[in-house]
Amino acid sequence: MSRWQWLWRQFTRRLWFRASLIGALGVVAAVLAAVIERYIPWQLPGKIGADAVEGILDIIASSMLAVTTFSLSVMTSAYGSATSNVTPRATKLLMEDRVTQNVLSTFIGSFLFGIVGIVVLKIGAYGDRGRVILFLVTIGVIILIVVTLLRWIDHLTRLGRVGETTNRVEAAALAALESRIEEPYLGGLRLEEAMRARAAKGWAVTADSIGYVQHIDMGALAGLADEIGSDIVLAAIPGAFIFPNSPLAFLEQPPEDEAANDITETIRRAYSIAAERNFDQDPRFGLAVMSEIGSRALSAAFNDSGTAIDVIGRMTRLLSIWAERPEPAPDAMRHKRLHVPALESDDLLEDAFMLMARDGAALVEVQLRIQKALYALGALGDAAFRAAARRQAEMAFSRAEAALTLDADRQRLRDMQTAWQADA
Repeated sequence: MSRWQWLWRQFTRRLWFRASLIGALGVVAAVLAAVIERYIPWQLPGKIGADAVEGILDIIASSMLAVTTFSLSVMTSAYGSATSNVTPRATKLLMEDRVTQNVLSTFIGSFLFGIVGIVVLKIGAYGDRGRVILFLVTIGVIILIVVTLLRWIDHLTRLGRVGETTNRVEAAALAALESRIEEPYLGGLRLEEAMRARAAKGWAVTADSIGYVQHIDMGALAGLADEIGSDIVLAAIPGAFIFPNSPLAFLEQPPEDEAANDITETIRRAYSIAAERNFDQDPRFGLAVMSEIGSRALSAAFNDSGTAIDVIGRMTRLLSIWAERPEPAPDAMRHKRLHVPALESDDLLEDAFMLMARDGAALVEVQLRIQKALYALGALGDAAFRAAARRQAEMAFSRAEAALTLDADRQRLRDMQTAWQADA
């Protein structure tokens, strides 16, 4: 995905974009009823009085304004609930919820349709056929409002709840993992240690801002590599925190002086950097947010080990998909001149389990579930993944031994460790 495609995707996820689009459709529908009547060659049966249509439009306009205001207050409350009860990092997913955006956009569009319809009706722009058309369109708008309200009522019962928000985070993490499984090196080649060592001695392009890498335009970098005839080694991938003078990419050989500035600017433009991480190209962020949900549930303010256990199960499901990923297809490595660091199993498992293992060290039910999850993951994937699962299990066990006060609880964990070592 190019930089502009990615920016357009972020742009269209905004609530105001969808609301503006559907609001404009509402205005067009009201005006079009006055314009289109002159192009209808036949006489429509029946006549609709201006007062009858105006009364319906007045009801639509007044009720939709009230419903929109109420819905915005409910949505704001849901965001606040997710921020305090789940994690602030999940609020962005709620703000990008398609159902919420479509509902609010429909309400705003219906309100504008009613207002514009009343104005055009008052100035006498509708003839007999125009009022019939406006009446038919109004009936369609009423049906749309009723369907939307029923859908909105069902959606409100879940909006902002811990389980619903966790579902959204899991879905975002799964999408990022599946995208990375499809292109494990973002369309480039795996960065091997020999190439990393050579590149470290080469020419570095450094960042000029502070923030997180959200997206990399691999197509632009591949075009640059072909143009200058040199391989490019990526030093920062999505999710990395960078600051001025931290390397973004390396070239094995320094370019000519007159081309150095252009190359530097092209590489910097290929990196989208912002104050926050983004789910799209960053699977680790999804796992980290899931882990935050479980960790917050274990805090003294909530003391909700059930949510933490639920998150552990979701983590196991996500990481099992990553562990059993197939070999990448040849077209998944189409940029032969770009070398990209791989996602490390140690990092993924640490993002997933370290926080909950630390904050739930004194809760035997949480520690037992962590050990079971890591035991299951330790039987999947390659040797590096199994070793990473074993290291996380050992660290969780060490924390639990130091925090648990009951010998029987510690013994249960020791028995699980013994069984794991016997199987290994």
